[in-house]
Amino acid sequence: MDQLAALLDGPRARGAFLLRALLDPPWSMRVEDQAPLTVVGVVKGEAWVVPRGGAPVRISPGEVAIVRGPDEYVVADQPDTTPQIIIGADQHCTTLDGESLYQSMDLGVRTWGNSADGDTIMIVGTYAMETEVGRRLLEALPKLLVLPGGPLIGLLGAEMVRDEPGQEAVLDRLLDLLLISTLRSWFADHEAPAWYRAQSDPIVGKAMRMLHNNPAHPWTVASLAAEVGVSRASLARRFTELVGEPPMAFLTDWRLALAADLLREPGATIGSVARKVGYGSPFALSTAFKRVRGVSPQEYKVG
Repeated sequence: MDQLAALLDGPRARGAFLLRALLDPPWSMRVEDQAPLTVVGVVKGEAWVVPRGGAPVRISPGEVAIVRGPDEYVVADQPDTTPQIIIGADQHCTTLDGESLYQSMDLGVRTWGNSADGDTIMIVGTYAMETEVGRRLLEALPKLLVLPGGPLIGLLGAEMVRDEPGQEAVLDRLLDLLLISTLRSWFADHEAPAWYRAQSDPIVGKAMRMLHNNPAHPWTVASLAAEVGVSRASLARRFTELVGEPPMAFLTDWRLALAADLLREPGATIGSVARKVGYGSPFALSTAFKRVRGVSPQEYKVG
């Protein structure tokens, strides 16, 4: 597992909210759902995204916008169009006065809008859950980015109108692919975070993958260095230079991020989570967890 794949395990789509929007102007929606990550792809026409406190950004056909929450933003036919629609929690859609628009704008299978022949066709995918594993990825992104989406936008749009067995899983995976391909392009053309750049290093990248793939192993700097074929001092120095933190600090952060996500799974116990992430006992996990996060695993689990 590489860095991007590992961190995407946090915001990956599992039954993500996904729809096709068909709209005739004038239209404008203020999005207040507080979702950590939203993907907007324009198939036809154009749209503008207006982040709170930021400059409007145009999305042309074939382009994808990735919007990082939880701040509200506006999506509209023009940047100065007054919002007529509010998108709230759980994607509940209302007028400015709070009247539900669920039935009046329902246009069929995963399709919504004000016109069946809308001048603008958009694909909107919302990742509703932010997990600890995905936190580092989200923090590396700007509030809004727009890039070409490639052929995946058309493929996703074509699949959305189908209603066949297993379709939800197909759509989730296509949405993930669209997100991953867009993020790859973004990191290739912009200043990528240190952890992303480090994965291309033949020594540090290999060490990072080993830590990601087997966090329960009783790693030491010496044992990790032996696996990647360098001295302990060389690995420690190179890892810290490229990643920005020593190998064991990186491993601790990864273990505790995994633990935070696992603790909220049904039936999870502190003991079972401790074993999965490399702590010898519930007490050891609790001590590390509280030191870093300020609350015990039990408090976090029920919080």
